[in-house]
Amino acid sequence: MANFDLAVVGAGIVGLAHALAAVRRGLRVAVIERDASASDASVRNFGFVTVTGQSVEGRARALRSRETWERVAREAGIPILQRGAVIVAQREEANAVLREFAAGPMGEGCELWDAERAKREMPMLALALAPAGALWSPHEIRIEAREAIPRLAAWLASSGVAFHWGSAAFGFEGSRLRHAHGTIEAGAAVFATGNGTRALFPEIAKREGIRLCKLQMMRLAPQSFRLPGVAMSDLSLVRYGGFASQPSAKPLRARLEREREDCLARGIHVIAAQGEDGSLVVGDSHAYGETADAFSDAATDDLILNELGAILHLSADAVTQRWSGYYPVANRPLVREAVGDRARLVVVTSGTGMSMAFDIGEETIAELFG
Repeated sequence: MANFDLAVVGAGIVGLAHALAAVRRGLRVAVIERDASASDASVRNFGFVTVTGQSVEGRARALRSRETWERVAREAGIPILQRGAVIVAQREEANAVLREFAAGPMGEGCELWDAERAKREMPMLALALAPAGALWSPHEIRIEAREAIPRLAAWLASSGVAFHWGSAAFGFEGSRLRHAHGTIEAGAAVFATGNGTRALFPEIAKREGIRLCKLQMMRLAPQSFRLPGVAMSDLSLVRYGGFASQPSAKPLRARLEREREDCLARGIHVIAAQGEDGSLVVGDSHAYGETADAFSDAATDDLILNELGAILHLSADAVTQRWSGYYPVANRPLVREAVGDRARLVVVTSGTGMSMAFDIGEETIAELFG
């Protein structure tokens, strides 16, 4: 029976963020993960640390988390593959949203590009009509999630964190965390249980309306071009709160409801992130339910690819990988509450764990340890 200051349940990005915050305070940390490696939401996403377009609170969290990502990437040997993001306006209503956003406080540091500048900066643009314009944000970074999470865990292990893989946790009582292979003595516990929250804390999950969001994503073969940053389009402007809250977003949504109702019904908005080999991670869609749907819809993938082809001239269109991602959603974007005197449940329920988890982890550890 080992003694630790903190036991963290869950080795996804939220759990690792709490482990990192504790280690930086000199605490002894154990991480307990039910699977042999992180295999859920944290490794199935774009690896996109999104700042621009978040809500006011979300933007502040993402900026702080991005600074931690920068430090961790250097120390853990995690490559940052892209910097910045460009939102291409296909419609004049979208360009109006970008102009309004850029003129406000959340547009700090961003640049508006007119159609000529957009085409010059992005010769791979393939719009049937000239782009109405674009917004360039320098704030974002992008890593390869499926590689970064294992590297982060390995780096934390080399820093003294004890990992217990393939061991489901059952509960924390007093100072004992029970798991499938024994008991860990710890002064405090954090349950970063993500999609497993409903099994461990069913009453909280019911009260908070925790359910699953399924994403369909793909990887396309390497391209002959290099994107200046992660690319997004009009549909993203009605999904991200910082854009969607602009008064000018209402006319854009009305037009999209007329022209792209099929995409809106599936929660599709196009993001294209480029890998070191030139391949594109592309998505995504959003479907909500109580259980994980195991079956992907070919029509949804086709809509995503059609939307991508409307903004980028692809030099290769072969899909080399397809997968589904799942993350928890709820009635509020962050569920964090006491599940014991020295235990906290922390679930990011907005699909923004990669963007905000490091800041959330710092807050939780400060609350537990002062």
